[in-house]
Amino acid sequence: MQQHQLCVLGSTGSIGESTLDVVKRHPERFSIISMSANSSVDKMLAQCLEFLPKQVVMAKEAAAIELKDKLAQQGIQGIDVSYGEKALCEIASSKNVDTVMAAIVGSSGLMPTLSAVKSGKRVLLANKESLVTSGQIFIDAVKASGAKLLPIDSEHNAIYQCLPELEQNRPGECQLKDNGITKILLTGSGGPFRTKPVVELPNVTPEQACAHPNWDMGRKISVDSATMMNKGLEFIEAKWLFNVEPQQIQVVLHPQSTIHSMVQYKDGSVIAQMGNPDMRTPIAHALAYPERIDAGVEPLDFFNTKAFEFEAVDFERYPNLKLAIKACSLGQAACTALNAANEVAVEAFLDNRIKFTDIFTLNETSVQKFVSEKVTNISDVISLDARARTYASEQLTSLEINS
Repeated sequence: MQQHQLCVLGSTGSIGESTLDVVKRHPERFSIISMSANSSVDKMLAQCLEFLPKQVVMAKEAAAIELKDKLAQQGIQGIDVSYGEKALCEIASSKNVDTVMAAIVGSSGLMPTLSAVKSGKRVLLANKESLVTSGQIFIDAVKASGAKLLPIDSEHNAIYQCLPELEQNRPGECQLKDNGITKILLTGSGGPFRTKPVVELPNVTPEQACAHPNWDMGRKISVDSATMMNKGLEFIEAKWLFNVEPQQIQVVLHPQSTIHSMVQYKDGSVIAQMGNPDMRTPIAHALAYPERIDAGVEPLDFFNTKAFEFEAVDFERYPNLKLAIKACSLGQAACTALNAANEVAVEAFLDNRIKFTDIFTLNETSVQKFVSEKVTNISDVISLDARARTYASEQLTSLEINS
């Protein structure tokens, strides 16, 4: 049995912690070589004590210094601690690693994830922003290096599991029509405001937006779920992962989050992947693929499972999803600008600087501003991302609640 040597980018986030939970159930299969975190020094310290990685990277120098000091106080030696994007790219592409869990939230995960891809690693892709912001550039890098790309988002992992084996082994180059597939059905719960009157949405609080009914997630992705921007980003990601046109993807509201997504075939069959809403299931699937291992997740109890409900999307309630679907058709610049603006807008909302509904206003304005830009290489992506963030930040002034 091959023991995979893992780099976990974003180990202190919800996906990272779930990854480590699966890993420790199978010590004979997986070894943690390196990990990274943004600023959660105490969480990283605990993970270092348990998994004893060879390398750890923090986002900022101050956090790295603090971690070094705390490791020394614990008498732990032999863990190299560094910081910054260059160090992240180095651990993601290290020859000592064969598998990279790309779980850094947001566009800051793009360059280390791309480094892992260019080095030909098995890349477990939880950072959807990599494909949203760079699309064809990212897929071309996968093709060039021969990297193995395995989706971690519950929806994309579900779609992946519902595909023929041939298509599972060529992400970005799938020929779904040739295999009788007519549509991808991307499910979403609708978040915490699915039944809330639309007129009340301007007044919802960050705490309410982060109270997801089914999933335990970080604050940023929880807000994205409440606006359904998360589903919009997944829509764009699905286009690139499965090589389909936007009209071949349909978003379906499924409040129970039991069916994680579906694939429709031309003979009338619809194949669905089901399970309890626990990210350890798709993580375990990708970690062990093509084998199956225990994820620590109980299987569905069909005698006590809630009824399955499905609804069409109300775009008046979820204008961010409509905007993302439109951006998917408009091209790479629109998608890159949308993601950048959304990160600025969500942070401002979580800081109580703007209203919940202002997230859409900022996103729409930014897409309109940059939609005609040309994006042909990764330098273009980085430049546009930076300019879109600056523009979105400037537009905040007119929206701020206390201005």
